[in-house]
Amino acid sequence: MTQQPFSRPGAVDLSALARRSAAPPAAPPAAAPPADGGAAGGPAGGGATSSYAVLVDEATFQGVLEASMTAPVLLAFYSRTRMPESGDMADDLAALADAYEGRFLVGLVDVDAVPAIAQAMQIPSIPLVVAVVDGRPMPLLQDVVPADQLRALLDSVVQQLTAQGVAGRHRPLAATGAEGDDGPAVDPRYAPAQEALAAGDIDAAVAEYQKLVTANPADAEAAAGLAMAQILQRTQGVDLNAARAAAAAAPDDVDAQIMVADLDLLGGHVEDAFGRLVELVRRTAGDDRDRVRTHLVSLFAAVGNEDPRVQRGRTALANALF
Repeated sequence: MTQQPFSRPGAVDLSALARRSAAPPAAPPAAAPPADGGAAGGPAGGGATSSYAVLVDEATFQGVLEASMTAPVLLAFYSRTRMPESGDMADDLAALADAYEGRFLVGLVDVDAVPAIAQAMQIPSIPLVVAVVDGRPMPLLQDVVPADQLRALLDSVVQQLTAQGVAGRHRPLAATGAEGDDGPAVDPRYAPAQEALAAGDIDAAVAEYQKLVTANPADAEAAAGLAMAQILQRTQGVDLNAARAAAAAAPDDVDAQIMVADLDLLGGHVEDAFGRLVELVRRTAGDDRDRVRTHLVSLFAAVGNEDPRVQRGRTALANALF
């Protein structure tokens, strides 16, 4: 597999993670015995436990990767001896996992205890968080961030995966192996939209998300799913290079600039997308300016209002408008 370049901190690019419909569901692996005497399945070295976090060793590593066929796995690589703060962030990630109710499983990898895994994954540095979907790794974060920023990043990941039809959920580790529980759980509210996305029917997904938002405008996950599905709808079949060339040739063409902003967002270049439209707001007036502003606000919704990049984008937009 060709190694993808590691993203800058906070840059999420999950656009390549398309779910394979034939992928067999896999149960989460049993929690490995902790190397430091902590609770099995709990954070990397803390006292709290998590139903969706597991310490990874050479015996369980393959099982953790196979669990990504059911729902995403986040591998957190850390070293308490060389960088204690990386271990603290692994603890934070494990503690946050329960709030997402199985949307991802956290695999905690102590690179000092299991150096062979770090070597096999070609880990360039710590800390590093890698998202694995259907067995395919994608670099997600390579810097220490506080818990609130980590939560915002995870919200963004969940929103992108939802928009792409990745709907599976892991079972809690304590419930693994329960009789009759043989597949990933899907929130029934979002199932029709997620199934439409998985089938490549973007128009149907937009319609299903719109029904949810109309019925409950406060449903943030449905609103984010609708916004992302609409981006997929607008960019369907668009040639990226041609779109960039058109935008470069006509810097004040609203349609051309909006299209590249949409493509940047899908590619994980969130701040580039926001910055392009903020600058376009500065250069336009009247109906054009209002149209660009409205579109930028829709991109904020797609990423999630709690994301720090959105907060910075809103500040930049306000400065551009006033």
